[in-house]
Amino acid sequence: MLKRLPNAGKTLSKVPMSQSPTSYDAIILGAGAAGMMCAAIAGQRGRKVLLVDHAGRAGKKILISGGGRCNFTNIHTRPECYLSQNPHFAKSALKRYQPSDFIELVDSYKIAWHEKTLGQLFCDYSARQIVELLLSECAKGDVEIGLRCPVRDIAHAHGQFRVAFDDRTAAAAALVIATGGPAIPKMGATGFAYDVARRFRLEVIAPRPALVPLTLAESEKDFGQLTGLAADVVARCGKAAFREAALFTHKGLSGPAILQVSSYWSSGMPVDLDLLPDRPAGWLTTAKRAKPKSSLASALTQVLPARLAQLLAQRVSTQGDPGGVLANVSDTSLKDIERRLSAWRFMPTGTEGFAKAEVTAGGVSTRDLSSQTMQAKEVPGLYFIGEAVDVTGWLGGYNFQWAWASGWACAHDL
Repeated sequence: MLKRLPNAGKTLSKVPMSQSPTSYDAIILGAGAAGMMCAAIAGQRGRKVLLVDHAGRAGKKILISGGGRCNFTNIHTRPECYLSQNPHFAKSALKRYQPSDFIELVDSYKIAWHEKTLGQLFCDYSARQIVELLLSECAKGDVEIGLRCPVRDIAHAHGQFRVAFDDRTAAAAALVIATGGPAIPKMGATGFAYDVARRFRLEVIAPRPALVPLTLAESEKDFGQLTGLAADVVARCGKAAFREAALFTHKGLSGPAILQVSSYWSSGMPVDLDLLPDRPAGWLTTAKRAKPKSSLASALTQVLPARLAQLLAQRVSTQGDPGGVLANVSDTSLKDIERRLSAWRFMPTGTEGFAKAEVTAGGVSTRDLSSQTMQAKEVPGLYFIGEAVDVTGWLGGYNFQWAWASGWACAHDL
């Protein structure tokens, strides 16, 4: 049963625009994972914090994550699991706030969880429990929370940031941007963080969809006949390789293995799938010796889903006689078929874009931020955390751990 937590924080009242803005120690824009984490910790450290979001509820992306159960961290988190133009940037925050720290917080709320696979931790019941945990932590810090508060303007002068909303203004020495990137626009995601960064002359690494399905060309349309079919594969793109499930769709390729390599993919790069990662070299020749009257399609069906086996057998027909018996296929041809099946090459035409991407790669350049505090090096008091930064994790709870860690690091500097 979902544990009900106390109401969190105070809600912004509707007050007229004033020449004298309400003063805070920190204003945090974005009530997602990173923003709520940062607000809760800063508030509990005695800071007067205002947390606002243009959405009507906090943690909207948390609620849909992990199929509604929130893959809230990964026990195998390490810097190598993140993409950034500076691969060392994430090390400091990830070291100081680790998966065990967030697990301890989850346990303190008696939220039941389990490891699904590959170190991925999920709530047993509902992602709502994580949102309520964060809101409760904000309440402990007396964080003031305002929802449905789109930002109208941001000004900076004399060491103070002044933020104007529809009907009020607020001022603080610290402004934290935790509004994420443009992935999943239907949830209200935008490039707001990049607009703020550019306004203050920070570099923005071109944002692109990550953890996203890939599309295939018309020449590969026969794989569209396999829509809904999944297979255990090793997917490779460049130097990246992931063993998980690949899913065939009417547009191309998806599934965990594909989403993982999509973060490394760029136009013109191939994606290779080892369709039979557990088969030893020479297995088709062995199958031929054992059952010479079996067809190639029949042999493939023993180790692959039937529809995929039939399609692959047709595709390699120029290499032998898949419609006939294995005895009529030379050992050399069988070895070549094995080679093709271990590195079946696709040339994606693109991705399904931000609408289907789980996260955004790119973002505010780490060259302009302190890895210790997330503060802009040339703009004292301005911070960027979470997905807004050019740090993108693998699929499986890594991006949530970055949100917790970057939010924690920032909060301890406010």
